[in-house]
Amino acid sequence: MKIVIAGGGSGGHLFPGVAVAEELKERDGLNEVLFMGTQQGLEARVIPELGYPIRFVQASGMLGKSILQKAVSVFRLMIATWSSLRFFRATRPDIVIGTGGYVSAAPVMAARMLGIPTLILEQNLVPGLANRMLANVADIIAVTYYDSMSDLPRHKTHLTGNPVRASVLSGRREHALELFGLDPQRITVLVIGGSAGALRINEAVVSALTMMLDIREHIQFVHQCGEQSFERVRKAYLNMGFRAMAAPFIREMAEAYAVADIVVSRAGATSLAEITTLGRPAIIIPYPYAGGHQSYNAQRLSDAGACIHIPDRELEGGVLAAEIRKLYGSEELRGEMRRAARGLGRVDASSKVVDLAISLVKKGKNDV
Repeated sequence: MKIVIAGGGSGGHLFPGVAVAEELKERDGLNEVLFMGTQQGLEARVIPELGYPIRFVQASGMLGKSILQKAVSVFRLMIATWSSLRFFRATRPDIVIGTGGYVSAAPVMAARMLGIPTLILEQNLVPGLANRMLANVADIIAVTYYDSMSDLPRHKTHLTGNPVRASVLSGRREHALELFGLDPQRITVLVIGGSAGALRINEAVVSALTMMLDIREHIQFVHQCGEQSFERVRKAYLNMGFRAMAAPFIREMAEAYAVADIVVSRAGATSLAEITTLGRPAIIIPYPYAGGHQSYNAQRLSDAGACIHIPDRELEGGVLAAEIRKLYGSEELRGEMRRAARGLGRVDASSKVVDLAISLVKKGKNDV
């Protein structure tokens, strides 16, 4: 099959597509997978590194933009749709899969115009603007949460879970301890603020360290902090005597998760899918400027007992230190959260999405 996966901008819309691509190649090495994204998004760097071809389209979001910026976005959408039409006419993919976000809009609409089967992924509890628009266009919608189904056409919406890269699930604790230079006897806290770090979380962690000096011989950190905060975060750990591995960006996420006893993270859909699939106790701080998606995601996990939810407006060093101490001090609580998290995670999400894609392609060929 020839498959186009459209989406990106952030890891939340990119990595589920990568997980699906991995499953497609695992099923049949002859499957051809091509990504479509923007030159400004994370996909421009990540996809070539992974060895997949990528075609760039002009696209930009509308959320929180001025009227003029929205007009520019609409114009870019029209150009991107026309460009996608020409490309699909020449290449004739068997299916186009949209992974959400503004990047996926034009390719999915162009595929629909040409009668090419389409499938979209909705990672968040509340569907985003692009997927609400595409819901009436796509042939199949794959969702992460059952609660999302009431906001989408029920007859073509399937509960699959959010695809997680197989590589993320393959980490080994022993290798991780060696890789990051960690002590196997200590509780390890993994701090991740997205692919670029999270300034608010970084500052809260630095402040929290001053309130955890009494347990610094029993706790350690792996911290993805982004370029902007790297030196400040690194020096804070060093100056206060904490064992830590701080880095602008962690490529070895499988190992980072493998060694984590506690995770501190934003509430991006991909991060939450990884945390729940792996069953990691977590402190979740939603990014407040994502249209409310992350707050809904975090509340869903919190209601299930799978995380501690700290709203961004309440985030400060003392609050974060208290919650880390709570999890550090109770193996029983960590165990309960692990079980609750695994109850929400879906290891077979990629497989289910690919099953739907294959059935859709076969149906399309039978209808010809």
